[in-house]
Amino acid sequence: MNKYEIMFIVRPDVDENARKETVQGLEKALTGNKATITLSKELGQKELAYEIKKCKSGFYYLYNIETSDDASVKEFDRIARIDENVIRHLILNLDK
Repeated sequence: MNKYEIMFIVRPDVDENARKETVQGLEKALTGNKATITLSKELGQKELAYEIKKCKSGFYYLYNIETSDDASVKEFDRIARIDENVIRHLILNLDK
C-alpha cells in the first residue's frame, strides 16, 4: 500500500455549502478509486504567505490516504486542477 499526504486550500469567499460540496467531491475522487482515508482534518481558515488567485486567506484541509495504485491520486489531482474553489493543492508520497 502506498501512503500519501494531501493538502488543499479552498477559496475563502465561497459559502459553507459550496465549500462542503467541494470537499465531498474531492473525497469521492479518492474513495471512488479504492483509496482509504486514514486521516481527515479541517485546519480552518488561515492567512496565506502570499496572494494566490486574488485570495489572501483560505480554508486548509489535510488528508492522509492509503492506496494500492495511483489512480485515486491522479483523479484527485485532475479534479483539484479543474475546480475553481480549490486555489492550491499538494500531494506528497510518504513512501519515498
